[in-house]
Amino acid sequence: MEEIILRTTDLTKKYGSKVVVDSLNLEIKKGEIFGLLGPNGAGKSTTMNMICSITKPTAGKIELLGKDPWKQKKEVIQRIGYIPQELAIHGNLKAWENVELFTSLYGIKGEELRQSVDKSLEYVGLSERRSEFAKNFSGGMKRRLNIACAIGHQPELLIFDEPTVGIDPQSRNFILEKIKESNQNGATVIYTSHYMEEVEAICTRIAIMDNGKMIACGTSQELKQMVADGNEEITLEEVFLTLTGKKLRDYAE
Repeated sequence: MEEIILRTTDLTKKYGSKVVVDSLNLEIKKGEIFGLLGPNGAGKSTTMNMICSITKPTAGKIELLGKDPWKQKKEVIQRIGYIPQELAIHGNLKAWENVELFTSLYGIKGEELRQSVDKSLEYVGLSERRSEFAKNFSGGMKRRLNIACAIGHQPELLIFDEPTVGIDPQSRNFILEKIKESNQNGATVIYTSHYMEEVEAICTRIAIMDNGKMIACGTSQELKQMVADGNEEITLEEVFLTLTGKKLRDYAE
């Protein structure tokens, strides 16, 4: 039986009368790269924030790594790496200082900390820029440093929330390759995006969200078969349009 890394049951978040996440039921298996696809405002980031114990749910249940992340927060946080959409780095610190700061928050010290910093910077291709201030980095380099800060404690689950927004194609491809490499090295990955081609390229299963609801979930091929009607050349973007009545590209920037 496959191990379930994350299970949400009727997960809901409201701000006043506005429902941002609406009775979301997810199951993510160990070893997956699971994609959450949807336009801005679909509820993806709010869902990730609830899973990571940043935003408290209004209703519903979360089981993460076999635990309740709100009741056993410290135990869960030690085992996940969260790469938020907003950059979580300090511009006035050098690259290595940023990674050291965030990695040390997990109780890693001394020689183990030094090795973790070196390994993380090497992993994202920033070893030679380790002594430069983060504020002088390009957008793509800042995104890569953001990842390095989240992986120093070797998490079992990596959560990427729109990690390629506003960066150049070369940096985007680098990040996608590193996500696949992390997965091959044993990490389970949750990947949120509004870029169809990224999700289709790396994800083993995909959930489509819109207006806080999960519209459909399956492999890319399964999603296409839901609406193909005999058309074998249908694209994931056409699937999204059929299921939601929207063009994702209209919402992507």
